[in-house]
Amino acid sequence: MKFISTRGGGAVNGAQAIVRGMAADGGLFVPEAFPTVSKQEIASMIEMDYPERAAFVLHKFFDEYREDELLSACREAYSRFEEEDAAPLVKVENGMYMLELFHGPTCAFKDMALSVLPFLLKRGCELSGIKEEILVLAATSGDTGKAALEGFKDAAGVKVMVFYPEDGVSKMQKLQMSVQEGDNVNVVAVRGNFDDCQRGVKKIFASDDCAKALKEKNVLLSSANSINIGRLVPQIAYYFSAYCDLLSSEQIVYGDKVDFTVPTGNFGNILAAFYAKKMGLPVGRLICASNANRVLTDFFQKGIYDSGRTLRKTMSPSMDILVSSNLERLVFEFSGRDAALTADRMNSLAATGKYSVRPDELKELRKSFAAGCTGDAEMVDCIYEFFTEYGYPMDPHTGVAMDVAVRYCEKRDEDPNAEKPPMVVVSTASPYKFPQDVYYALTGNDVKDSFKGIKRINLITAMNVPESLKAIRYKPIRFKQVVSADKMFDEVLKFV
Repeated sequence: MKFISTRGGGAVNGAQAIVRGMAADGGLFVPEAFPTVSKQEIASMIEMDYPERAAFVLHKFFDEYREDELLSACREAYSRFEEEDAAPLVKVENGMYMLELFHGPTCAFKDMALSVLPFLLKRGCELSGIKEEILVLAATSGDTGKAALEGFKDAAGVKVMVFYPEDGVSKMQKLQMSVQEGDNVNVVAVRGNFDDCQRGVKKIFASDDCAKALKEKNVLLSSANSINIGRLVPQIAYYFSAYCDLLSSEQIVYGDKVDFTVPTGNFGNILAAFYAKKMGLPVGRLICASNANRVLTDFFQKGIYDSGRTLRKTMSPSMDILVSSNLERLVFEFSGRDAALTADRMNSLAATGKYSVRPDELKELRKSFAAGCTGDAEMVDCIYEFFTEYGYPMDPHTGVAMDVAVRYCEKRDEDPNAEKPPMVVVSTASPYKFPQDVYYALTGNDVKDSFKGIKRINLITAMNVPESLKAIRYKPIRFKQVVSADKMFDEVLKFV
């Protein structure tokens, strides 16, 4: 399969797209044509375990990789998860389910892709004849960074460097990154927000001067963010897996549609669900759940993407984002794959902070997507009420999604003519990654120490504490560097 740029660049194969991370013209790689998955293939997936399902989906896109090596990589990646099923589907009540994506090494959904990406990147270099050392560069709003660091630590021929907003991640997320082990890793805090970090990383990727300076050191850049198609494709697999689990448990029959509510920041997770739909999975509506920053909610309501607002810090920091990079891929699809128009829109976003889509495009978007947002107070109430009723604790990001999902379903159910498919809420992080906020939501009380918060949540919920979080308490802090956004590339050069 070939991949093209959303802004019109020439086609490359999957291995090349993964290694490059971003297209040379600043666009994002997308499939030249979407592969399809038939009813018979979905039926065969029901009998597969999760690594087999993931390898099946990966091979649909990356056909230059052998199926057996993809399966071996997936088995190795998901063997490091604490649950036998890497992406279990949990029934809450009739018609409502949780897709748990937080059982990996860093307790967040980013593990689902970043546990596999090191193999895809290393093998991609071999297939592409690349001999240079690879520098994996990532901006993170909290979870991508730790997952990338953990996935690539001590990998031969690869270095990984992560930038995060100094005051824009939770205490536990910062601690996870600050104690990271590995001889090939580096972590730097940036004075600013996630958008500043992401803008800085994109600027490095787009700069000829940066590329020249790195080439002199025999280093080639790649990305661990979801702008990399190698990050995005593994995420498609768990939507197929959830549907297969509903089929195998006889909650649905093939052809029944399923809705998904996804807590959304950079738009990669929910885009993966849309890609699954493009491949033939019977997906109904995709509900884009935002926090108080609501830039995506406004986009789906008005057809105008406007990042020109003050970023609000919330209890769901991984969603505190004003420029959702992966939306470019969706806008490209709904423009009729008009690369020139997409480039104009992204240039407008960079120059003015906004762009708009046509009324006909917005109408088509709304056939697949709905959107809602919720503030911290409503999210806290949702976590408390949900635990009181079902005994199920949630992290703040999942709490945002659940509050939006409940309100969406209530409004939908008022319409006697509306379809009422099952609702799967995507649970993106362990409650223990945000112990202070979750403890507050469950009790109304504050706790300053993260590990005391973990202990108290455990006493209340009896939910197992992930071993990876227990171990952090006794590890030394390795990374304390803080820089301004304009000094990010200087830190890159020091590292390599």
